[in-house]
Amino acid sequence: MSDEASYELLGFDNVLLPVGDLREAVAFYQRAGFTVAFRFDEAGIALLKVGGETPGILLRAEEGLGPRPPLWPSPHVWLEVPNARAALRELTAAGITPLDEVFPVATGWTVEIADPWGNVLGFTDYTKRPELARRG
Repeated sequence: MSDEASYELLGFDNVLLPVGDLREAVAFYQRAGFTVAFRFDEAGIALLKVGGETPGILLRAEEGLGPRPPLWPSPHVWLEVPNARAALRELTAAGITPLDEVFPVATGWTVEIADPWGNVLGFTDYTKRPELARRG
């Protein structure tokens, strides 16, 4: 084996999202249906569970980060849900306004939300391609 190690991508570790206020962010994401795996306020971080996977959404408080408009140029993190229309109803009932109505994608339907700092999360289903879904 040579000294030059090759690498391979094994999967996601965590997705880090910058937030301006950890307490406010945790409350927002709990309303959106996330469960907190752990919280370490002294370090300004909280890990949110995503399904049964070990990696999750890591909220990281950034000093001086204020609210941003929802559609600032940023990555969009999409998470699989069984039914995006049901997710829309539950998010709305929790007081979270979606960026738009549920919209069609190749695999099914998606609804997106933005947190107060402009991080965009989508909830997407595989109703048009159930063979690709995590649960059949």
